[in-house]
Parts: sequence; C-alpha cells; structure tokens
Amino acid sequence: MSSHITLSKDLPCVLILAAGRGERFLASGGSTHKLAAALGNSTVLEATLAAVQASGLPWHLERGPHPGMGDSIAAGVAACPDVDGWLIVLGDMPFILPSSIERVTAAMVDDAVSVPVQDGEFGHPVGFGRSFGSGLLALSGDRGARPLFKQGRVVEVLVDDPGVLWDIDVPEALVFK
Repeated sequence: MSSHITLSKDLPCVLILAAGRGERFLASGGSTHKLAAALGNSTVLEATLAAVQASGLPWHLERGPHPGMGDSIAAGVAACPDVDGWLIVLGDMPFILPSSIERVTAAMVDDAVSVPVQDGEFGHPVGFGRSFGSGLLALSGDRGARPLFKQGRVVEVLVDDPGVLWDIDVPEALVFK
C-alpha cells in the first residue's frame, strides 16, 4: 500500500519508509506497532508525515510486506523514478523539523549524498542525487542505502535539530528530550 502526491521532475521525491515490522518496539512493551503509537494528538507516522508535508516536497509513503529496508527503498524509487533525486525519511522519526528536510534537500546534487549532521553524527533524512537511482533500485534485504555513500560525494548539512537522530524503536523514545 502506498500514497503519494503529484511529482515534479525538478524536485526530489521524499520516500517515507513505513514497512518495518516494529518488532523491537513490541518486544520492549509497546502495545501497538510503533508507527501507530500515540504521540500527542496523532500517531508516530502521522507526525512524520506532517513534517514532510510541511516541507512542501512531493512524497511517497512506502508501506507493505517488504522483507527489509533495502527492499522498501527500492520499491519507493521504482514508484517515483523520474525525479531529480530521493530523500529518504524513516517513518519512525517524527521529531525531524521541516527546516531540516528543506536544508538537506537544498544541498542535494546529482552526484552526491546529502545528510544532516547533528552533534557530529549523521542523521535522517538522507538525500540521494539522481545518479544514485540504479544503486537504490538494486537494494534488497535488511541493508539500507548507507553503502552507497562510498559511490559519490557526501555533503554534510549541519543542523540544530536533535530530531534527525531520534527514532522510535522502544516505547520510552516517544518522549522527545
């Protein structure tokens, strides 16, 4: 199951990955899938979608029975192949500021990976320029796109946004600090 808005060739497509099983969250005492967990007046996934929608970029939500993150990324790229790049957002990262999404997007170029850096650590979302399309389509299994960092330049985008590092893997992570 997937959703999207009209795509523009001149913009990257934001791929929101929401296909994981959330096993660690459930094993840690969660009573529902982490993406459906309550977060204020919404759910984790709704909060993530709201940040992406606030950026104004075209997006594609990749849900479904994908066996791993690599498969989800490949399916998302296949769903919006004719764009200038892909910005990968994890569905369980609801605290990313729209401004961080916009800054990473602004740094995207064809032959580079753009990644937010908070306190010296790489975070999400990660932008892949158009030249990474075939590499993203070839991903499968549990491996994400990190190995593709070696195939081009990495543009580090300094941000003041702890949300780029904050994912919801356990119920205690629902409280943002």
